[in-house]
Amino acid sequence: MASSPAKAGAFETALSACAADVKEMLERLLPRPDGPEGRIAEAMRYAALGGGKRFRPFLVCQSASLFGVSKDAALRVAAAAECVHIYSLVHDDLPCMDDDDMRHGVPSVHREYDEATAILAGDALLTLAFEIIGDPETHERARVRIELVRRLAAAAGAHGMVGGQMIDLSSEGKTLDMVGVTRLQQLKTGALIAFSCEAGAVLGRASPDAIHALHAFAHDLGLAYQIADDLLDAEGDTGTIGKTAGKDAAAGKATFVSILGVERARDQARMLADQAIQHLDLFDERADLLREAPRFVITRRN
Repeated sequence: MASSPAKAGAFETALSACAADVKEMLERLLPRPDGPEGRIAEAMRYAALGGGKRFRPFLVCQSASLFGVSKDAALRVAAAAECVHIYSLVHDDLPCMDDDDMRHGVPSVHREYDEATAILAGDALLTLAFEIIGDPETHERARVRIELVRRLAAAAGAHGMVGGQMIDLSSEGKTLDMVGVTRLQQLKTGALIAFSCEAGAVLGRASPDAIHALHAFAHDLGLAYQIADDLLDAEGDTGTIGKTAGKDAAAGKATFVSILGVERARDQARMLADQAIQHLDLFDERADLLREAPRFVITRRN
């Protein structure tokens, strides 16, 4: 499954270019500090424009490219997905949640501002995502916009990301088996990754077979991503990963690494990455950049 240096280089170039495009789109779409409520806009921009790989937006744009979707439409949905992701990080860092003072190598929003502002900034980012998708500029067909709203709401809600966070918080100090940890991560991490992979197909009004293939790809990719995240928490250092390392073990959380051990977890991530790539056979060479995504997630250092 090893990638050639040329392919890996092309992937990283495409990822960086997408990150720049998404940042530019976010600059346009985020509110600007103005009036007595300006502090919330300032905090939203601090959270959303400060850094990150923009991996979920990349998945939106690459899936959209398979179906000839316009770049502007894809970037709008990519920006919406990123708003939901950033909201989750802002809230995740709060003292009542995972309690982290650092994010992307800089102070978390609640440390730069205060807890109340961080909560409101997260709320505003979440609702902005649906404002973006609901706008006719995203797609001329209302039915397509409604389907995107439905899928994003499901990915973010009680049976998606928020549900996974609830399981995560309630599992500290408890024993979870492999099934329990997998369920947790499919919701907390995997649901938004799945939306990001499927969104381009929805925008392009693709066939059910195409959407199913991207869903299966996202399933394995999301689990591989989380295993890599667990490995970074166990083996990385705070300066490199941009957030506090070793927190899962300190909190007594069950993770893929705590259950499988480092080497078996690494093998599992490689196996999932291989499986993810196979799901893209339907798309031939059009999906070559997407095929590099699983390789990227299991070799990343932050």
